[in-house]
Amino acid sequence: MASEQDPSFDASGNAGVAAEAQGFNPGLIVLLLVGGLLLAFLVGNYLLYMYAQKTLPPKKKKPVSKKKMKKERLKQGVSAPGE
Repeated sequence: MASEQDPSFDASGNAGVAAEAQGFNPGLIVLLLVGGLLLAFLVGNYLLYMYAQKTLPPKKKKPVSKKKMKKERLKQGVSAPGE
């Protein structure tokens, strides 16, 4: 008899009635793990960004060269000193 060797049959010989205790779907576990890691990464980056905004000093601006300053003054119609 094939019903004694085939695990898909239960004791009475009915196919598909045997209820096996199955765990989680492996694809679901991988999806939850990857999604959780991605979410933790994004939240961690956001928290670090907010912390840096509060604690780091503002960036220093580059000094404007005298040549550029002179050009800007001439554009505005103000003569540069010494000319």
